[in-house]
Amino acid sequence: MIGRSRPAGRHRDGQAHTPVYRRVWDGPACAEAEVLGNTSPGWAVLYSLSMRRFFGLCAWPSPQAVMISDSSTEGLEQRMREAETLLILHMPPAEDRSRSLGRAA
Repeated sequence: MIGRSRPAGRHRDGQAHTPVYRRVWDGPACAEAEVLGNTSPGWAVLYSLSMRRFFGLCAWPSPQAVMISDSSTEGLEQRMREAETLLILHMPPAEDRSRSLGRAA
């Protein structure tokens, strides 16, 4: 046994090689997260296998990091739109932003 190389899969000495089914954990959920991430510019969308939740991380400049989560892609998408709306409502006018940037420089 020691030093012998074996082919991948289930096998025992003297028996034929049997291929093993490769399990894809939560494949549909990971695919949904990828689709939502591709259709939502400004967001990085991930699926956590251990928590069984979808996470959205904003990729635009904001005063603090924005990370939201939900158990479904529909719920996460709704929360993402709410976060975008809140950011727009709390954003100072463009003139104020340029003045504050000019003072900081």
